[in-house]
Amino acid sequence: MSSDTNTNSPDFSRNNGLLPAIAQDADSGKVLMMAWMNAEAYEETIRTGRAVYFSRSRNKLWYKGEESGHIQTVEQLLVDCDRDTILMRVRQKGAACHQGYESCFFREVTDHGLNIIEERLVNPDDVYNK
Repeated sequence: MSSDTNTNSPDFSRNNGLLPAIAQDADSGKVLMMAWMNAEAYEETIRTGRAVYFSRSRNKLWYKGEESGHIQTVEQLLVDCDRDTILMRVRQKGAACHQGYESCFFREVTDHGLNIIEERLVNPDDVYNK
């Protein structure tokens, strides 16, 4: 029997209401990105079946792909043992990274600094209205 007092949702009472949300490719398991979710973004993700985050810089909900078309369809939502981190298994359309890479984790740490280990899928200037 679980000792959790409320297992119905993530614990948004922590971290000023923002929890890390990790997007992972549903097939390969590759980590695509990490962003933030508040309770509203979480509920909107459940309602729409698409990844919705909270943009700290814009202070509003961010529908992944709203500008680029590179949406994430959520296959599975998981919450960690402390209920303060969200893992989404997603189907990614296009690049997950705003710099045009499949994953935001395209730099490897080496003895000589950071090394780019992925090919850019798209030119960001072609998909974002700047």
